[in-house]
Amino acid sequence: MTRRPDVAASLTTAARTMHQPRPLPETLQVIVEVARDSVPGFDAVGITTVDRHGKAHTRAKTGSLVDALDDLQYGLGEGPCVETLRGADVVTAPHIRHDQRWPRYIPQAVREGLRSQLAVRLFLDDQGTVGGINFYSTVSDAIDPEAESIADLFAAHAAIGLGTARERDDLNKALHTRKVIGQAIGILMERYSIGEDAAFAFLIRASSHGNIKLRDIAQELVDGVNRA
Repeated sequence: MTRRPDVAASLTTAARTMHQPRPLPETLQVIVEVARDSVPGFDAVGITTVDRHGKAHTRAKTGSLVDALDDLQYGLGEGPCVETLRGADVVTAPHIRHDQRWPRYIPQAVREGLRSQLAVRLFLDDQGTVGGINFYSTVSDAIDPEAESIADLFAAHAAIGLGTARERDDLNKALHTRKVIGQAIGILMERYSIGEDAAFAFLIRASSHGNIKLRDIAQELVDGVNRA
């Protein structure tokens, strides 16, 4: 008899670990690993996020199977993962070989060993859909009666963790950009004996003429000095 996971302990671990300060990639990896241990019956878990252009990317995974099945769904534009990205809160697919909803995806997924699948949307109230968690099983055709509700609860915690991590990541990038631009201004002030405003205007003109982001111009200038 398969030992059922300690769901309460898994969710407690999720709550404790997910909100600890850490880089975004590490946060996402923690989410998929805890998700795999939290929801019974699934042996592979991945997180999909959608970029500003609407393109889906696998950001964290517990194994190569996730890449294979995620890529299939992205490429075909169908499957439980795609359904959640289009607005479905939860999509369950037990005994998936007999499912008629995704006729192109299922035969290829079954050849990869897939037997059942569960997809849950990651949702932030003020941002809408940010992605989804995809649960894949190669060990069971059935989906545990508790799996859907546990996954839904887990996704709520995961979305908060993901949103917090994104905010932290964006802030770190902004601080880094500000630091690099400041260093570049200092370099220009020393090199050309000009004031701070003139140095900043110089960067703006270089960015505009070259159609290059200001932070990239600044980074290249700083890197050039460091190499020298």
